[in-house]
Amino acid sequence: MFQIFDGAMGTMLQQAGLQPGQCPEIMNVEKPEVITNIHAQYIAHGATIIETNTFGANSIKLAHYGLSDKVSLINTAAVKAAKAAAGISVKIAGSVGPTGKFITPLGELIFDEAYEVFFEQIKALDAAGVDMILIETIIDIQEMRAALLAAKTATTKPVICQLSFGSDGRTVTGTDPETAAIILEAMGADVIGANCSLGPAQLLPIVKQLAKSCSCPISVQPNAGMPELINGKTVFPMSPSEMAVWVPKLIEAGATYIGGCCGTTPEHISAVKSAVLSCALPVRQSPKEALALTSRSKTVYISPTLPTVIIGERINPTGRKQLAADIKAGQFLSVKKEALEQVRAGAKVLDVNMGVPGIDQAAAMKQAIQELSMLVDVPLAIDTSDTEALEAGLKAYPGRALINSVSAEPERLESFLPLAKKYGAAILCLPISPAGVPKSAVERVEVIKIILDAAALVGLRKNDFLLDALVMTVAADEQAAQQTLATLKLYREHFGYPSTMGLSNISFGLPNRQLMNGVFCAMSLATGLDAPILNPFDKTMQETLSAGAALLGHDKNGQLYSSKYAASLSPIQTAPVVINDDDILAFIRQAVVNGEKEAVIPLVQRALEKGFSSVDITEQALTAAMNDVGQAFGSGRCFLPQVLLSAETMRSAFTTIKEILPSQSIISNGTVILATVKGDIHDLGKNIVAALLENNGFTVIDLGKDVDTDDIIDAAKNNKADIVGLCALMTTTMPQIDIAIKALKDNGCAAKTIVGGAVLTADYAQQAGADAYATDGVAAVNLAKDLMKQ
Repeated sequence: MFQIFDGAMGTMLQQAGLQPGQCPEIMNVEKPEVITNIHAQYIAHGATIIETNTFGANSIKLAHYGLSDKVSLINTAAVKAAKAAAGISVKIAGSVGPTGKFITPLGELIFDEAYEVFFEQIKALDAAGVDMILIETIIDIQEMRAALLAAKTATTKPVICQLSFGSDGRTVTGTDPETAAIILEAMGADVIGANCSLGPAQLLPIVKQLAKSCSCPISVQPNAGMPELINGKTVFPMSPSEMAVWVPKLIEAGATYIGGCCGTTPEHISAVKSAVLSCALPVRQSPKEALALTSRSKTVYISPTLPTVIIGERINPTGRKQLAADIKAGQFLSVKKEALEQVRAGAKVLDVNMGVPGIDQAAAMKQAIQELSMLVDVPLAIDTSDTEALEAGLKAYPGRALINSVSAEPERLESFLPLAKKYGAAILCLPISPAGVPKSAVERVEVIKIILDAAALVGLRKNDFLLDALVMTVAADEQAAQQTLATLKLYREHFGYPSTMGLSNISFGLPNRQLMNGVFCAMSLATGLDAPILNPFDKTMQETLSAGAALLGHDKNGQLYSSKYAASLSPIQTAPVVINDDDILAFIRQAVVNGEKEAVIPLVQRALEKGFSSVDITEQALTAAMNDVGQAFGSGRCFLPQVLLSAETMRSAFTTIKEILPSQSIISNGTVILATVKGDIHDLGKNIVAALLENNGFTVIDLGKDVDTDDIIDAAKNNKADIVGLCALMTTTMPQIDIAIKALKDNGCAAKTIVGGAVLTADYAQQAGADAYATDGVAAVNLAKDLMKQ
């Protein structure tokens, strides 16, 4: 069955008298009849679901207007106004928009604080009587996770999750539709979709990806094309009839909830409704039959039908004194180095263990997960027996993690399985019971059945499991290897789920462990091993896996196997690289690219000791590195979290130079005034630009959000600004861009202007008279550098 959403609210409010800078949501209280009338218009034109006027009605957004204590009042009034129009036939969706802040470590908002902000609003909407919750226009998967968790706690009603994607097919923080769908479905979203930022043509491939990646219904609310500036007014060019042309295509792609976002009117919704009436329900392709783990920006599948996936084991302090000491001291440099090097060596998933006696494991796990989720793009496995540490890690992780591990012990089942369901994690099932470690394969299968039955009771699904075959050492039990191999076979026969195990246990206490591990690995691959947990630096193991992939048909005709031997007689080396003084600038450059903000400090110190000047370091290492990062970002090889981390690393390097050579302190690249224009209270994008400019050596004066044009002019003149950066995130405030640019020129300000924001386009910027248009923060930095050369 199809559902038709309504269209834009902001432009309708503006037509009804909303003034620039006025809180849109306060009209629920002060002029409810206006809100009811807007809803009634959309219903009359075919909407079956209307959205409450509560997009910005959370305490963080309302604080800008001094209304943070009015969350319940405003949301309740909004639902009342919607009910007055809806009657009994139309459903009401409680609209929940973003907070406007990034969650740590990308920003300063704590995850628990975001959760509480969303919970407060959603609880009020639920109590007032909405039929469903619509979380929309979210640009960061971690904020969506916080909102979805809050919704699942605050209400039992359906929850729709809609992200906003850019023209590159990803959110601002790098999440692709496939990854988003996997994360959100696992966490219990009832409908998954996309809205805002793009028109229907650009959203079509995103809808297709969403539909292929989950079983949930798919929703889409496109803008009426991309905005244009005509006679000083923001105009969305797509007519109702033009939008209607895309409706059958969106439905064929998988959407069954369809409406409009920016620029859409009741007439657009009428055209959408008419187009829907001639369409049949889409035939959906089933998602992959595989275990899916994700980071913020990448999905990794594990399945008996897919190539072997290496789970890196080295972020584990057990038996490693230095790593344990670093973790105990709160120093995560070695943890991050292990992560980078394992990924470089071929690990597709990283196991993370913070099991150091005498520390706060929950705090350590939280920090490790936050640091690693910014640093690497592979999924993480949270390896702990501590319930608090597990939840801290799951909460901090902006992806779908693997829990390592869940045994059949009652306390583990009772504490770990609900957390897996709550946070949408997969579980590694370990066949250990209160009776101990089962020796035979048959006994292990029986224990796994206990775990799977318990998991089913809490709602886990068939693609949520990775089965551990349990490896014991042959030095203590001559049957250990045979029973593990038999276990792998029985897992295939009884369950069909992918399997894993820690391979190196087999050789404990024996000589030439590499040989023993390699042979056992080969035997296990042939028997049914899908995701071994191992040391990626083990050359023998890498060679075994490479050959095994060819023999098992995962590497067609042994092409990848052959390529490893093309340059030399031995495969590519996987051991960590040794730093030497001759190439110190190259190592600094790579540290910035990798985002190793702690590691770059001793490297810069070493370079200065060897006689390299601050200019050498800046130009040949730091600036060159950020150019590399910018190119990687532009080509989609890295995303905002990695860019921000590299920028922080560059700042660490600058600070180190200043501390050692204050007389050679870095000269500012130029002075930039930044402001979100009058009437616009969104500054997330601007804050990203500010951070990147500062970390690239610019002096930044950030005027904040909702800034009067006169204040922008005064700041530009008083600070002799080289550049003025203007941002608008709302369609209703876009005209303030050209007003501000004209005022700057009329007042004799010589500063160049860069404009940006989700609703802006290059054509719009040109019409407004801007010197440059920035699609994102990285582009803004590069444009600022170019403008300073003119």
